[in-house]
Amino acid sequence: MTQSSNKNKYDLEERTAKFGEKVIDFCMAMKQDSITKPLINQLVRSATSIGANYCEANNASSRKDFRNKIFICKKEAQETKHWLRMITTAIPNTTEVLKGLQGECHELTLIFQKITSSLK
Repeated sequence: MTQSSNKNKYDLEERTAKFGEKVIDFCMAMKQDSITKPLINQLVRSATSIGANYCEANNASSRKDFRNKIFICKKEAQETKHWLRMITTAIPNTTEVLKGLQGECHELTLIFQKITSSLK
């Protein structure tokens, strides 16, 4: 792994933004029908919210505000895992692509869980 890609792995703001971008790219390539359209909408909203809330956490006005924003990041990551699972059911031929997104989402959830538990 190169130094710049290693740095990006540990830059959580960049990592959450890249995750949101990958979800958007994935959703743009999916067929939309009466089942998938609401799932796609929910997935994009929750996945991109992770990074937005992390940016807010970095500009928090207090330790309590920071903890609350990080907790929201964790909740949004957990919600994203749910929508990824629903899309796996709705469009089974996307399973391989979804595995990568689900893995990254799981890692983000664990990271935000660790941050919230260390702030107590």
